[in-house]
Amino acid sequence: MKVLLVLTSHDQLGNTGKKTGFWLEELAAPYYAFKDAGAEMTLASPKGGQPPLDPKSDEPVFQTDLTRRFNADEAAKARLANTVRLDSVNQADYDTVFYPGGHGPMWDLAEDPNSIKLIESFIAAGKTIALVCHAPGVLHRVKNADGTPFVAGRKVTGFTNGEEEAVGLTKVVPFLVEDELLSLGAIFSKVKDWGVYTVTDGQLITGQNPASSGPAAHVLIEALRKKGK
Repeated sequence: MKVLLVLTSHDQLGNTGKKTGFWLEELAAPYYAFKDAGAEMTLASPKGGQPPLDPKSDEPVFQTDLTRRFNADEAAKARLANTVRLDSVNQADYDTVFYPGGHGPMWDLAEDPNSIKLIESFIAAGKTIALVCHAPGVLHRVKNADGTPFVAGRKVTGFTNGEEEAVGLTKVVPFLVEDELLSLGAIFSKVKDWGVYTVTDGQLITGQNPASSGPAAHVLIEALRKKGK
């Protein structure tokens, strides 16, 4: 099982002067789901090297057993410090791709032509993909072969309007994940704010929020095992 994890390289939270990046739990929980399942992992980001961590995600209130495991794991941290450049990645080398969220992807990965092409190539190859929290917003420029939005008519979830409102960033983000996916014709569903929720529609797996990132990875692993990967 060969898994590609794609992280943001963007560290500015709009024009607030605050830092953002990827959300630690959304990397740590899937990372250990894949590692403990015996998968080979490659970490990538648009700029390569060390992706920016959203400092808020490492505050005590947001730490979990898996984020603590990651922070104590020198091999994992070394791998994170040396992500490969996204433009060097070939879909054919992997069984799947997983996109952790955080607010960073809303600025770079959502508009990155290499990311868009990469996702489209996984879809065209019939491979299952997974995106969690803000990362489903990265799909908003992804098209089917006929030029229609990939998410149109598909069941999805992601960071909700209510959750964005709760963290006070509704007016800061480039777009709201829930509204954007709905506007493209997606069938968006959700549970209560911060509830664990994943949605599978064919080759697409999405998770609502940080707590859903580990469960989404386990759903993806199960899907790959059924395919015999």
